[in-house]
Amino acid sequence: MEPNSAQKWRVAAAKVMAARPATPMLTAVAMAGLIGAVGFGFSHQYKHPATERSATFNPGTVLDNVEASVNAAVNGATALEPLLTQPSTSMQTLAPASLVKTLAVGRGDTLMKLLAKAGADSTESALAIEAMRGLYNPKKLQLGQEITLKFERADGDALQLAALNVQDSVERTVTVTRGDAGFQAQEIVRELDKSHVRSAGTITSSLYESALDAGIPMPVLSEMIRLFSYDVDFQREVQKGDGFEVFYEQFAGEDGKPVKAGAIQSAAMMLSGQEIRYYRYAPPGEEADYFTARGMSVRKALLRTPIDGARLSSGFGMRGHPVLGFSRMHRGVDFAAAAGTPIQAAGDGTVETAGWSGGYGNYVRVRHNGQYATAYGHMSRIAVKNGQRVRQGQIIGYVGATGLATGPHLHYETIYNGGQINPLSIRLPTGRKLEGKEFATFQRNIDAIERQIAATPTKTWLAQK
Repeated sequence: MEPNSAQKWRVAAAKVMAARPATPMLTAVAMAGLIGAVGFGFSHQYKHPATERSATFNPGTVLDNVEASVNAAVNGATALEPLLTQPSTSMQTLAPASLVKTLAVGRGDTLMKLLAKAGADSTESALAIEAMRGLYNPKKLQLGQEITLKFERADGDALQLAALNVQDSVERTVTVTRGDAGFQAQEIVRELDKSHVRSAGTITSSLYESALDAGIPMPVLSEMIRLFSYDVDFQREVQKGDGFEVFYEQFAGEDGKPVKAGAIQSAAMMLSGQEIRYYRYAPPGEEADYFTARGMSVRKALLRTPIDGARLSSGFGMRGHPVLGFSRMHRGVDFAAAAGTPIQAAGDGTVETAGWSGGYGNYVRVRHNGQYATAYGHMSRIAVKNGQRVRQGQIIGYVGATGLATGPHLHYETIYNGGQINPLSIRLPTGRKLEGKEFATFQRNIDAIERQIAATPTKTWLAQK
């Protein structure tokens, strides 16, 4: 090797030593860059396997690249120093300090199961859930509901549960956070802006279908149908060309977009030219209810139709049984509806039977008082238990075709003093009547609602199938 070339190699090695990191390991890494470049240069003195031709080794040319290689090796070694010299703390530095997980409630899930799936310690999970109980009952979790968990890195590399959020409703979230004194819960209430919506339409199919086509929210529609179920036979009394109107509350978030519908303030149906209208009113010290303009409560002992949007498919009396093939007494009425349609309790009472009952399939019977009971058959699924107290309009099951049934429908019976009677022909006792000062207060409430209705533009649709 020429003297000037040898000097160049010594200069390159000196640069490595001058720029080297403090530790011998990193010096070795940097020197590897120099040695590798030298080896590459010397390899060109041999014949190339493919061409069998010799390549001339030029130290000066190689050294031009060696210096850049050495500098890159030194810089890379310096950057890797934490990993090479302190491997345990380097992994902790690279791992995230916190982690957020969002989980959806699945069938059969409990809050404890969800926390376990997310990797939370079982003891910490139990403490967090216990802290939450004062503000939220974990048994209220609904299928599909989301919970958010936050984990933070503790001593060492372990992640521990730091926070738990459950959104109870669109305006309320319950949060559990870890503090010096353990887990503590608080509620965060989101302020919503209330307004009113006035919707009206003309029926060309059923109230249920027409109102859905009109864009009325499902909670409002369900409540509206429940109200009119006391007095209206939707199968026989509702005709094409009849009308409806509903005036209800609507709540919006900070961006002005509606997030939920509130209570109906007034609802009306125009049946064959006759208007039936109800108003919402809360008597002093009582829950709000609905009344006619004369102060008569809408609520009666039993609903005429305990199912929304159904078609009467079979009446009470003798008929040819569609499965057995011979005539027998049909001791109830059948409402044809899509499988999974919710079934409501016809009145307040106690569940006497909830389970399988021969030809009735999945069957529920509710005792309302000493004289009246109602029964519901062929359910796809039962939503109540024996001995449970239920309120009028509460969902007790879902339409199905269990037992002796040819298709999805509800078999509904009204039982009076132990015997089945026609549910559509009985005269149901009415609820309370407002009188005296209470009626005067109610009339002032009606006047206020009517002024609000008059000041609210109407959204009108011609609803069709």
